[in-house]
Amino acid sequence: MDRIKRIIEDCDTLSGKVFDITIQILIVFSLLVFSLETLPDLTVGQKEILSLLEILTVAIFTTEYIARIIVSDKKLGFIFSFYGLIDLIAVLPFYLSTGLDLRPVRVFRLLRLFRILKLLKYSRAIRRFHRALLISKEELVLFGFVALMLLYLTSVGIYNFENEAQPENFKSVFHSMWWAIVTLTTVGYGDVYPITTAGKIFTFGILSIGLAVIAVPTGLIASALSQARQEEEEAETDSNQQQINDPVKLQVEISDLEAEAKAIQAKIRNRRTQQAKALKQKEDK
Repeated sequence: MDRIKRIIEDCDTLSGKVFDITIQILIVFSLLVFSLETLPDLTVGQKEILSLLEILTVAIFTTEYIARIIVSDKKLGFIFSFYGLIDLIAVLPFYLSTGLDLRPVRVFRLLRLFRILKLLKYSRAIRRFHRALLISKEELVLFGFVALMLLYLTSVGIYNFENEAQPENFKSVFHSMWWAIVTLTTVGYGDVYPITTAGKIFTFGILSIGLAVIAVPTGLIASALSQARQEEEEAETDSNQQQINDPVKLQVEISDLEAEAKAIQAKIRNRRTQQAKALKQKEDK
């Protein structure tokens, strides 16, 4: 059991690396099988082969999932962890036959590569991005609420301007939200567009606001990333400075210990001298 645990959880060993990379290759293979199944005009034989390959990969992933639970020190912790839930969601529909195909979720398991291959710079970049999100969390949440309010007001505005002219495309505020989303994000598919003069003027204003909608979160995250990088560099500088100062600190501690040792030795000598005097006095008597 200990050997299996090392193979599954310890990617520093050769067997652990082989196991993890093999699983990653199977993940890519299963995604390829899923993509091939979506091709039109597949023959019955080709569909059967792809189905058998899917059964094989699901069996391997299921075995791996169960093995990870068995060897895990904190079983519930693994089951409800990010990777544990991804592993479960990726195979569960196959057994439940829900009709909901969640095989593409397996692509998230490729994130293990950052840990397996020890790509330090990517790992640091991910931590930096996570730190940036934490720094700008409040601003992003506030911006999200403002964006939702703006989306609603845009839907109401275009509905009032275009409902009479295009009742089929702008039936209600909810139908108008599709136009509001693609306009605020400056995508503009062109499937629905205003034809009235007031609607066109309103659209021009919304497009101008849409540029800010895209720019604000980008600026927030960019600023937070810069701050996160600065904090990281300051932490590295402090760490390096601490390493430089450590020998000095160690020397001071050694000097203190030597002084304490000398003091103890002096006390021992005084004690022995007193004992010798007391013994001599007894002999003289």
